[in-house]
Amino acid sequence: MTRAQAIANAERHFDSGAFRDTLARRVALPTESQNPERAPALVDYLDSEMRPAFEAMGFACETLTHPKARAPFLLAERIEGAGLPTVLGYGHGDVIRGLEAEWKEGLSPWTLSERDGRWYGRGVADNKGQHSINMQALATVLHTRGRLGFNAKYLIEMGEETGSPGLRELCDAHKARLQADLLIASDGPRLRAERPTVFLGSRGSMNFDLTIEARAGGHHSGNWGGLISNPGIQLAHAIASIVSPTGQIRIPEWVPTELPDAVRRALADCEVDGGADGPTIEPGWGEPGLSPAERVFGWCSFEVLAYKTGNPETPVNAIPPRAWARCQLRFVVGTDANEFLPALRRHLDRQGFPFVKIAATREEMFQATRIDPEDPWVQWAVASIAQTSGKKPALLPNLGGSLPNDIFTDVLGLRTVWVPHSYPGCSQHAPNEHLPAAVLREALSIMTGLYWDLGSGSTPHGSS
Repeated sequence: MTRAQAIANAERHFDSGAFRDTLARRVALPTESQNPERAPALVDYLDSEMRPAFEAMGFACETLTHPKARAPFLLAERIEGAGLPTVLGYGHGDVIRGLEAEWKEGLSPWTLSERDGRWYGRGVADNKGQHSINMQALATVLHTRGRLGFNAKYLIEMGEETGSPGLRELCDAHKARLQADLLIASDGPRLRAERPTVFLGSRGSMNFDLTIEARAGGHHSGNWGGLISNPGIQLAHAIASIVSPTGQIRIPEWVPTELPDAVRRALADCEVDGGADGPTIEPGWGEPGLSPAERVFGWCSFEVLAYKTGNPETPVNAIPPRAWARCQLRFVVGTDANEFLPALRRHLDRQGFPFVKIAATREEMFQATRIDPEDPWVQWAVASIAQTSGKKPALLPNLGGSLPNDIFTDVLGLRTVWVPHSYPGCSQHAPNEHLPAAVLREALSIMTGLYWDLGSGSTPHGSS
């Protein structure tokens, strides 16, 4: 049997409708990790879908728990021999809330539906569709060759959408069992729907609140306007001191000192395009002197996610007593996350805003990660994908969004190669989540070729 035959087998499996049937069954499980009432569905996904699928491939499976986690994990292992390359896979079976009432007429988050070449359903893009692709690719290689030709470990969690509680501690506790040459996993979007993509880490993410508590209650604007401060105005000026009118960050500790040459070279070939449904890129926004790809993948960005003062639903003629903003910093390697809030405090004090309170949110902070784009394993993966697809993959040093990738790089010490199977317009986390069937089919071919090559004896296994 050959590589080409394995890929042909994968394509036949997809075209037969068998993969669609598997994904439809998984989408039907309402695994909303933010909803405590769905806890049984989280367990059911591992027990009824993941465990049987892995065991059918000869994997030994074990359910793992951690006191900090709200749901169990599944670790699947197939060890074929000492001296073979070892790959760790990762995926999450939990999804964001379904938001049933907001989907288009005739669509449901818990029913896989097809319209105009797109498959709709919650989890199709994030992340059930993506790890199902990888699992089917493993099964195809195993069926075609009779063995994988490498050692495979796979970790499925059910709490990623709530910040992966317990994942770090669990990986630390099972560090020896999870050792591998590299992580190969799939999440997030391609650069563009038609272009296969590899990314090597993710930007970090820190959310925090800025508040001003001026007084106990509101006061009539006619009687007190011009005599007492307005927290809404003050907070707007405080935020304006953090970032320029065109989005350039003004706190030096919040940005890297440089964009590494290897990162710049990788991004020179990457064009950001959200497609027909995406917003238009604004060339004058963000850090000047950088390309759009460098701004979103190589630099830091500050955002105001929500802002409230007074009563927006029913405004009254009163000076509000309070103003609040939920803010976010997306950051890259080359910055110190421990310094972000202390630097913000110093900055606001210097700008005359000592009364603005800063508080970190309860959300888990994801650290920034990336591995060297010129690492031999990276170049091996890119070459494999190019051979299968006939396209030059986009190579991103890191995803613009955030993932718990620092657990794999910092806790487990792994190289991390992510091969996303989604695209920017997939409506991830929103109503009408979907993926084009063509993207899924190509992804299955790519992953089958990648796993075939992993077991072919021509990998960088053993390189430092």
